[in-house]
Amino acid sequence: MLNAQRRRRSPLSSLANPKYIMVYATIGIFLLIYLAGAAAYGSKGFRSVRTFMLMFIDNAYIGISAVGMTMVLITGGIDLSVGAVASLTGMIIAYGNSVLGVHPLMCIAIALVVGVGLGLTMGAMIQYLNVPPFIATLAGMFLARGVTSLISRESISISNSMIDAWAGWKKYFVKLQDGEWVKIKPVAYINLNVVLFLVMIVLGALILQRTRFGRNVYAIGGSEQSAKLMGLPVARTKILVYGFNGLCSVLAGLAYALYVKSGWNLALQGAELDVISAAVIGGVLLTGGAGYMIGTLFGVMLKATIPALITFNGSLSSWWGKIATGALLLIFIGLQRIVVVSTERRSKQGGK
Repeated sequence: MLNAQRRRRSPLSSLANPKYIMVYATIGIFLLIYLAGAAAYGSKGFRSVRTFMLMFIDNAYIGISAVGMTMVLITGGIDLSVGAVASLTGMIIAYGNSVLGVHPLMCIAIALVVGVGLGLTMGAMIQYLNVPPFIATLAGMFLARGVTSLISRESISISNSMIDAWAGWKKYFVKLQDGEWVKIKPVAYINLNVVLFLVMIVLGALILQRTRFGRNVYAIGGSEQSAKLMGLPVARTKILVYGFNGLCSVLAGLAYALYVKSGWNLALQGAELDVISAAVIGGVLLTGGAGYMIGTLFGVMLKATIPALITFNGSLSSWWGKIATGALLLIFIGLQRIVVVSTERRSKQGGK
């Protein structure tokens, strides 16, 4: 009887888990800001499907990278190299194809080897040499950015039929009118970058929630020492997490290259801060052990909504977007601390 009652209470108790509070807060604030924008600028087209999808399209590369960063942060680490690795990916594709005449698929394969290899190397340094993640990934950032500048300091455009086809791929939103399917007005669509972003979100969620590897990631973030005592493969898991983050960085670089159709050594400077802030605003604890891909998805969308509101306002400086993002980040960090302290108090009281 007692076990049956526990099973009946489990769905409700899981929803009331304090670790979900951050995700609830992210979704709630996103809905609040979006509805406020819809009320204020609905007549200007803010409520249109086109505007909503453009927020996805313009921030897909940030979201792809945020998937890998979410896993890194859950382990209690951090990775400052993501923007530089993404920029290096774009440069490898642009220089390799436009200057050297290498097929784009080969360029992408080379970028994958470089990005994943760098991620695995940084993970090994962190695990086996006890180098702090901040220092190891800062070195990786300088290395990737330096190699990008060494290849070329000029912007190189990408002109290739396959890249053009990928960049131009679109699926339009349609409606049934007079027995025929016609495009909705204003025209709205999804492109390959949005599809890649959503696929990576789903893949990341499945890895974290449905695999032993994902459970190990959470265990390491909760307490690495306890994970070791339980016999979990801590070293392998941490190294693979940084390798997966390197993969996400390369895919983000590919998405950005399709977005701008060029490679540049100074591209995506500061993007690592956008990626980290998107994950943190999405509810990932900086101390590790908690975070969900659905929260990261809404974190990216929340960051995308603020610049959209500024654009529709028309009278505000774009720097207000940075100010608003910083304010949100401070709010979520403070909320994280409150959640952590309250959870610790409950666990102590329960142990008495």
